[in-house]
Amino acid sequence: MSGLLDHLRERIRSDGALDVAQYMEACLSHPQFGYYFHSEPFGLSGDFVTAPEISQMFGELLGLWAVHQWHAMGKPKKFLLVELGPGRGTLMADALRAAQGLPEFINAMDLRLVETSCRLRDSQKQLLKGFQPHWHNTIEELPEYPLIVIANEFFDALPIHQFVYSDSGWLERRIGVDARELCFTLSPPQLSIAAETAQLAPAKGDVFECSPLSRKIVSELAVRCQADSGCALIIDYGHGLGGLGDTLQAVRGHAYAPVLERPGASDLTAHVDFQALASAAQNAGALIYGATPQGAFLTALGIKQRTDALLVRATPEQRQLLLSGRDRLVNDDQMGTLFKVMAITGTELPEPSGFQNPCHFG
Repeated sequence: MSGLLDHLRERIRSDGALDVAQYMEACLSHPQFGYYFHSEPFGLSGDFVTAPEISQMFGELLGLWAVHQWHAMGKPKKFLLVELGPGRGTLMADALRAAQGLPEFINAMDLRLVETSCRLRDSQKQLLKGFQPHWHNTIEELPEYPLIVIANEFFDALPIHQFVYSDSGWLERRIGVDARELCFTLSPPQLSIAAETAQLAPAKGDVFECSPLSRKIVSELAVRCQADSGCALIIDYGHGLGGLGDTLQAVRGHAYAPVLERPGASDLTAHVDFQALASAAQNAGALIYGATPQGAFLTALGIKQRTDALLVRATPEQRQLLLSGRDRLVNDDQMGTLFKVMAITGTELPEPSGFQNPCHFG
């Protein structure tokens, strides 16, 4: 990854130290050297495993969730089924296999995938070729129809800003160059965080994170859900309430790696602040449900019953995979509580499956 390292050094020497958001964006999305444009991140042979690769039941239950939401929307004759960051297309392939039991849903569906990586688009094209997907770079490109949006492990990879509390107040963490190596530095912030940190009681060295891009995307989703009678489902790891903490991490080969080491060779993510997302959606006029733990959500959708049904015809090896996959998705000591689920709906729609009562953030 010397190409990206050289590019970053020259950029820093020319324009000054990068903020963390700029560094993440370059590492993940540089058109020549970015992680998602040259790496195969998913699966046992990649750098990490996501829920769709753990068990087919994850995507199947989300497909049935989408069918239920389509009914709640009044069964529009045309609607957009949208996935943000579809990976290899595994989740959507499982979802649509489960939904094919209702042909009228499939016939009304217009499949839209928001994906910037041409390499990943090729994988999605192979898995989903029977459903004639269309691709977009941003949600702004989506046509104006009723829509159902799924975003699984999408927001954790969006750029964040980091701020460190000091004797003189909040300073922004940046990335500079020291003897040709990348290093963290601190400088006065250019982004105002006074309102977001007003209720915090930080000590020296505490870190505050925020993602303006995440809030912008959620706000746009909320506007669309309200205007076009739609809903969005966000599943990711993170915290239900905002606070302090350094969650920026790099993962390579299923292990943590130094964040500034070999830029472009590792996946960079940060925990999602669901309270910030919920507030952005609420301010845009939509209803918010959750964030609820993933284990509770999948249990409410019937993952235990689905497991039992699949076990009837399973071989001993398949039985072990089904049970271990279910446990990994729902157990508290695995993904069950670390991962959260939040739904955004238009105000005229009923409560979505798997949730209880809309939430309000003051």
